[in-house]
Amino acid sequence: MSPDEISKMSGLDVLTAISDGRIDHPSMAHTLDFRLTEVGEGLAVIEGSTGPDFCNPNGTIHGAWPAALLDSCMGSAVHSMLPAGVGFTIIEVKIDFVRSITVKTGHVRAEGKVVRVGKQIGQSDGVIYDDKGQVLAKGSATCLIFR
Repeated sequence: MSPDEISKMSGLDVLTAISDGRIDHPSMAHTLDFRLTEVGEGLAVIEGSTGPDFCNPNGTIHGAWPAALLDSCMGSAVHSMLPAGVGFTIIEVKIDFVRSITVKTGHVRAEGKVVRVGKQIGQSDGVIYDDKGQVLAKGSATCLIFR
């Protein structure tokens, strides 16, 4: 799909096209091995698996990896609420790490949900869960909306 075609799509339509494979995931998602797996109005789910490439020297996963998952799912949740031709950028992210994330953690699911989307500001929350349903990290994001 061309950039011109994408620019005419709503945020939800763009994200749906990414999740179903009609539009390729951004290169960062390939690099960090995560994928948008579910999207709805005000909701975005990103899944990935921990691995040795994301480790600190002490064996835990570097905080930038789960931060990227949260940033992506929370921003995508806001994006899902935007009409065609309207963009956004994240201006603030807050993350709380609740449990250690290691290579043994394996598969994780990051869920982003909209709190509010106004004319200029969008807010969302996110949570990362392991396969047992335990919360690993949670966050919040504020987005600036470009009209």
